[in-house]
Amino acid sequence: MTALQAILPQHLLSRLIGRLAQLENPVWLKNALIRAFMSRYDIDLTEATCSSGEDFPNFNAFFTRSLREAARPLAASQWSHCADGVLSQRGAIADASLVQAKGRTYTVKQLLAGSDDEARRYAQGCFATTYLSPRDYHRVHTPIRGHLIKTRYVPGDLFSVNAATVDRVDGLLARNERLVCFFETDRGGIAVVLVGAMIVAGISTVWGGREQPGAGDIREQVWTADEAPLLEQGQEMGRFFLGSTVVLVTEASDLSWVNEAGDAVTVRSALA
Repeated sequence: MTALQAILPQHLLSRLIGRLAQLENPVWLKNALIRAFMSRYDIDLTEATCSSGEDFPNFNAFFTRSLREAARPLAASQWSHCADGVLSQRGAIADASLVQAKGRTYTVKQLLAGSDDEARRYAQGCFATTYLSPRDYHRVHTPIRGHLIKTRYVPGDLFSVNAATVDRVDGLLARNERLVCFFETDRGGIAVVLVGAMIVAGISTVWGGREQPGAGDIREQVWTADEAPLLEQGQEMGRFFLGSTVVLVTEASDLSWVNEAGDAVTVRSALA
């Protein structure tokens, strides 16, 4: 399966899926896609603001559905989870490397695609990787209060980020297309990395709109101290159009973890 992913036209496939997911007409086709997806992944809409699949204008609206206000209360903790999903890995960054899977690591510099100086800032910090399955809530929230100072879009591959592929592809999370969001907080710098994947039809942020998948150069947006947007802990920062992974990297090195790797977690619940 991994070898097949390597030879597939990953970006073309993602664009085609993206167009299909945006279709509003014919309505019967849109509704059929949503019903089939809900049945395949046993999706329950009781926590969503829309209670019926037919209420969504297109598949993307269904997939990135919002939740009722009380569905994800903010924990009384300085650090909270960025997303619903499975906490696939978490821990200290050792020798400037993060654990991807058993026997597979990648470096901070590879993930952030920045300078040596930037990577050194996080080289002794902590990380947490959350995998969002197709059935999960797909909005990403800030783990701690902070000012957004820079984003970096990094083009790359679009391998699947499911457990089987992550176990087999070296450095996958630092090879896939991704959006790196840098914040300054009371606990030092953090980077929230939204990682694209096979048939992910886009990543969107609350400050910049949609980042389309595709080839190209690394591009950055930088804010001055006076302009940097302030995001509160637990505030929505972005969303995935189809499933993927979020990697949190912190300069802070003293996080006391609430969950073990492999635990199911929910956004805005206590991380550390």
